[in-house]
Amino acid sequence: MQYTKFGSTGLTVSRLCLGTMTFGLQTDETTSRAILDTAAEAGINFLDTADVYPLGGGFDLGTVGRTEEIIGRWLEGKRSRFIVATKAYGRMGPLEWDEGSSRKHLLEAIDASLRRLRTDYVDLYQLHADDRKTPFDETLATL
Repeated sequence: MQYTKFGSTGLTVSRLCLGTMTFGLQTDETTSRAILDTAAEAGINFLDTADVYPLGGGFDLGTVGRTEEIIGRWLEGKRSRFIVATKAYGRMGPLEWDEGSSRKHLLEAIDASLRRLRTDYVDLYQLHADDRKTPFDETLATL
């Protein structure tokens, strides 16, 4: 596996990042764990997920967040060996503020992601989409 510096963060990441948007719907947990094991054995240390994953189930409160839950269970005992990226923006509940880049949503979203991932930090937190309803200054100050 080839590795590279991740910008100016000081982190060294595998040049390949494992995307996980199907884990928990199209890919069951057993298969997801096998994919994660194989990636780790190949030297991949960079995992990408999002709070709304798995994609493909439409807006279903029964599936959103399932991917982070699978990753969180798999990461137990080995969190320090991986760079974890997650994202926020998408609809996570029925209320108006359950999506977007508002301060309220982003703070609730990161807390929920941390619970599902069973960790107290993520290495990269990203916006999954552009929110034209929320002032950029509010979003940036929150991040």
